[in-house]
Amino acid sequence: MKFKGDCIVVPRLLRVAKRIIFKDYDHEYFWNVRHALCLRSVGPVKELFYKIYYKKELRRSCSDIALGFDDSNGRIIENFKTPPNLTTHGLNGIIIAGGAQFGSNVTISQQVTVGRSRGGAPIIGDNVYIGPGAKIFGAIRIGNNVNIGANCVVFEDIPENSTVVLDKPRIILRDTPRPYYASKPDEGLRTSWK
Repeated sequence: MKFKGDCIVVPRLLRVAKRIIFKDYDHEYFWNVRHALCLRSVGPVKELFYKIYYKKELRRSCSDIALGFDDSNGRIIENFKTPPNLTTHGLNGIIIAGGAQFGSNVTISQQVTVGRSRGGAPIIGDNVYIGPGAKIFGAIRIGNNVNIGANCVVFEDIPENSTVVLDKPRIILRDTPRPYYASKPDEGLRTSWK
């Protein structure tokens, strides 16, 4: 009799696994799965399926969004007050360290890195916009209502209600112009398609 019950459970388990693991990316579903993993609020089998789905989505989008980590007691915690707003590029290339803390209504663009440095990770306030390619490092605080422009490197505290942008480009003048070649002249250039 026990064998018969096991045969019923296995196909049901496989259907659940297929529905969880092979689900296409859905913003709300992804962040709910991540939240469940942080709080450990599901059973061991469903947790395994959630971990597989979570890792699959991160690999698919070339991202690494670590679960929250509390340095004081070594526990996994939720480091987002609310799921972040992502631009149309989704998770593409977003890297977030485990100790980073995020307030509510944070917008994260593609290719953003929020990393640990100098013994800690950033604490980011509410209503913050982080532009494409921005890098935020160290045990710093980003205040509320801050806009961080594209490709900015932030490694010091930012006060509330601020905007961070790159300085204007520097122009380096040379005394004599130098020609630029991708390869040496006449090196490897084809003269015909034969």
